[in-house]
Amino acid sequence: MLTSFFQSTLHRDSLVAADDTFALLFVLLVGVALAIYLEQKYTWASKVSGAILALIFALVLSNVGIIPIHSVLYDDIIWGVAVPMGIPLLLLQCNMKKIWAETGRMMVIFLIGAVGTVVGAILAFGLLKDVVPEPANVAAMMTGSYIGGGVNFAALAAQFHTSGEVVGATTVADNLLMAIYFFVLILFAGSKFFRKHFTHPHIEEVEKNGIGDAQTLAAAYWKRKDISLKDIAFNLAYAVTIVFM
Repeated sequence: MLTSFFQSTLHRDSLVAADDTFALLFVLLVGVALAIYLEQKYTWASKVSGAILALIFALVLSNVGIIPIHSVLYDDIIWGVAVPMGIPLLLLQCNMKKIWAETGRMMVIFLIGAVGTVVGAILAFGLLKDVVPEPANVAAMMTGSYIGGGVNFAALAAQFHTSGEVVGATTVADNLLMAIYFFVLILFAGSKFFRKHFTHPHIEEVEKNGIGDAQTLAAAYWKRKDISLKDIAFNLAYAVTIVFM
């Protein structure tokens, strides 16, 4: 309904135009800030997680026509610059010796997941090929997305010349199901059964030290930490080197 209204009055599909980068970035940052605030303020939100809350906000805003489904900000700036810079910054906080020691086991787990994704895509294609438009393209895009991420999704969509309507619908379905999937995983991780039979090192570390004045475990874990200008300089230099080399 809102989309039709915006089309008739503003001559575009959303309230915020796809090429209005700064307004769109403002909406996204407000959504992320609100998600983080809720996660650290309320117990129910900390169980859902800020990441899922931010995703839900984006899904709602895009589906009611407040923000566009496609934008240069999403595809070129966030996926093309921010995400590639964020990955090495996260790796700087990791124990590389531990990662190297566990690489073999992680590779086996990854390959099992990849095979499961391919088998699931083949089954889905066989069951839904007469119902879903461009089923082969959708199966290829989803396979690439779940094995290699959103960049693969976009590359396969372009390679197979998938129509914009199908790409948009698949993106919405993908994000919605992933939000539900992540929510289920988080519920499993916090359940008594899984807490009893599997280790939760991050949660256990926070619980061991106590949450202090924080209201939730998320607030205690993400509390302010000391950082120097040297840390910022080295991190940014390393990230830029990884992205542009």
